[in-house]
Amino acid sequence: MKPAPERGRLGLDDLAREVEAGRIETVVTALPDLYGRLVGKRITGAFFLEEVARHGMHCCDYLLACDMEMDPTPGYAYTNWAKGYGDLHAVPDLGTLRQAAWLERSAIVLCDVVADETSGELVGVAPRSILKRQLARAAALGFAAKAGSELELYLFRDGYDEARARRYHGLRPYGGYVEDYHLLSGTFAEPVLGAIRRGVDASAIPVEFSKGEWGPGQHEINLRYAPALEMADRHVLYKQAAKEIAAQHGCSLTFMAKWHEAMAGSSLHVHLSLWAPGDRPAFAEPREPLPGTGLEASPAFRWFLGGLLEHARELAWCFAPTPNSYKRYKAGTFAPTRIAWSVDNRTCGFRVVGRGPSLRIECRIPGADANPYLAYAALLAAGLDGIEHETEPGPPFAGDAYQAHDLPSIPTSLPEAIAGLAGSALARRAFGDAVVEHLLHFARTELGASETAVTDFERVRYFERI
Repeated sequence: MKPAPERGRLGLDDLAREVEAGRIETVVTALPDLYGRLVGKRITGAFFLEEVARHGMHCCDYLLACDMEMDPTPGYAYTNWAKGYGDLHAVPDLGTLRQAAWLERSAIVLCDVVADETSGELVGVAPRSILKRQLARAAALGFAAKAGSELELYLFRDGYDEARARRYHGLRPYGGYVEDYHLLSGTFAEPVLGAIRRGVDASAIPVEFSKGEWGPGQHEINLRYAPALEMADRHVLYKQAAKEIAAQHGCSLTFMAKWHEAMAGSSLHVHLSLWAPGDRPAFAEPREPLPGTGLEASPAFRWFLGGLLEHARELAWCFAPTPNSYKRYKAGTFAPTRIAWSVDNRTCGFRVVGRGPSLRIECRIPGADANPYLAYAALLAAGLDGIEHETEPGPPFAGDAYQAHDLPSIPTSLPEAIAGLAGSALARRAFGDAVVEHLLHFARTELGASETAVTDFERVRYFERI
């Protein structure tokens, strides 16, 4: 069955007609930063058509070297005070141009970051560039990659302004009990969730379904799978739209990996597969029995899976980029704690699902806070290394992986993950030293910010009684 046509995709001629008719006035022109946030400008439709579509736009290059508070961060080689924080050149990828149906009279387009307008050479430390490099490696081996993001969130009745003023205390989840697959509770949140589904589906981000998840107010909206770069683009656009639509309804939502210690964490489950020329499923062809599973799979599938298992620990920062990320890894919560593979077993870090053309690997390690470009790039880097070295995955795990203490564990803290990335020969081969050092500085900056903060936990525990 072929995917339904994408509603909301725009070509330049389409955009010109919409601008001329007054139905589109603004083109949101954006690029993803290291957090996976969208940054950029709102450009008038006429100026975008006359100038930006052909020549791109300029932004301060600190956008790829700043922290969550938008503070320029010393210590990056890419840009710094000594270099004067000049401009980066952002060139619209017109294949990403689409209607932003959730915004009034708006379209949106994503950009690549290039060194200069003449050469068009990608800036290596930009997240979209990092993923493109791995997709080029896959293409050189004869593969294309397709992916799907299953992304969880918590929805609250409080608006962002109110939540911020209260320092995010006492928030009211849009649900009063665990609502996993619970249709009645989902109905209560439908004014917001339905608006999100409709808004992104009308914006060339096809939606499959939404469902209640394992925490009060927790939901998942699944997007249609796509080629990996397109899927990462859909992922960041969906996150932006979801927050803006929630705000339009006087609500808020979060993609934190763990918003509350008593609640289930929010995951990003990545479904990934490789495809051969002619859109042939490379994981399923040629078919060989996959021992211990009752499935048939190709050698490429086995080796790709073997690479994931071998390198998951050292690349874990790409799946869990903040100190908060590691609070999600808790036994008995459907967040994995062990690196193992299985067939349809949600206690393992890697779950094999589907069969035949739909055979794919689900990585359950990333949290909802992961940057999809970096998460996808890490998975491809590890899996392609497995193919290149014919790395066998070993037998599948059966049972409760939470209790399998002989299995390798997912890093339990950000310092542990940073150390793994710093020592990863694979990351340096796949991404390049300059990119790895850039990512490490970003990670260490985030860690440093958390280590100097005095938390509410500390005040409650020590203010009076110590």
